[in-house]
Amino acid sequence: MLCCIGDLVEDVVVRLSSEIAERSDSDVTITRRQGGSAANVAVSAARAGAASRFIGMVGSDAIGAALIAQLCAAGVDARVQRQGSTGTIVVLVEPGGERSMLPDRAASTDLRVPAPDDLQGVTWLHIPAYSLVVEPLASAAIDAIRVVHRSGGRISIDTSSTAIIEHVGVDVFVELLSSLAPNVVFCNEDEGAMLGVEQRNGLPSVELTVMKAGGQPARAYSGGSVIAAVPANFVEDITDTTGAGDAFAAGFIIAAMESDDVSAAIASGHRHAARVLTEHST
Repeated sequence: MLCCIGDLVEDVVVRLSSEIAERSDSDVTITRRQGGSAANVAVSAARAGAASRFIGMVGSDAIGAALIAQLCAAGVDARVQRQGSTGTIVVLVEPGGERSMLPDRAASTDLRVPAPDDLQGVTWLHIPAYSLVVEPLASAAIDAIRVVHRSGGRISIDTSSTAIIEHVGVDVFVELLSSLAPNVVFCNEDEGAMLGVEQRNGLPSVELTVMKAGGQPARAYSGGSVIAAVPANFVEDITDTTGAGDAFAAGFIIAAMESDDVSAAIASGHRHAARVLTEHST
C-alpha cells in the first residue's frame, strides 16, 4: 500500500486572462478544489486503482469535513486528524499554465505522530518536502519514515519547491535528504538545478533521483550516472499545471511498486501527469 503524509488543503485557483493590472481590476476565473501535494498523490494513485492511504490534519470546520469526504469518495483510506482551521492555497495561474502559490497551511502543519495502525501494511511511503520543514509535522513525517524503513518499505520524497530549499538552505536540505536515505527523490528542473542534481549525477545517499523537465524528457540518476531519459507526453494548450507533478509521482510509484523498470515507471508518471494537464485544459 502507498501512504502519503502531508497537506490536505483547499486550493483557490485564480486563473488570469492577462497580466495583473496593478492598482486596478483584472478579469479572472476562480475555482475551488481539493489540494495539497500529499493528498494529490494519494488521490491520483487511488483513481488508478492502487491501494492508497493519506495521513494528515485539517481543521474542525466544514471545509475540512468536505475535503475528507472528497478523499474517501476517490477511494483513499483517509486517516485525518482534526483541529483548528483548514489550510488554503491561493494558486495564481498565468496564461500558458505557469502558476505561483500563496499558501496558508494552517492546521496541516500541526499533525502529530500517526498511530501505529496508520502505518500498518504500508509498503511505500511518500513525503513532500513541505512535510519536512515545519514542526510538529516534520517530526511526525520523519518518525513515519523510520517506521517504514524498519519494516522494509520504500520511501520517496518530493523536493516540492525552490522556496522550501532556499528557506532551509541547500546544504542543510541535501544533508536532510541524505540522513533520511529515501529510495527515490523527485524534483523539477529548477529544484534540481538548485540542488546540483546534474553536477552530482543524482543526490548523495539517494538510490534514485528523478528530475522532471516539463515537456522535455525526465531523467533518472543512479550510481553517479543517468540511467534513463524518457520523453514527456505532449499535451496541447496547457492552461494550468497545478498537480501535474503530484500525478507524475503517483504514476511513477504505482509502476515502481510492480516492477524495477525505471523507464516504464517514468513513462507511467508522464501518462498520469498528462491526464491532469488535459483535465485542467478543458
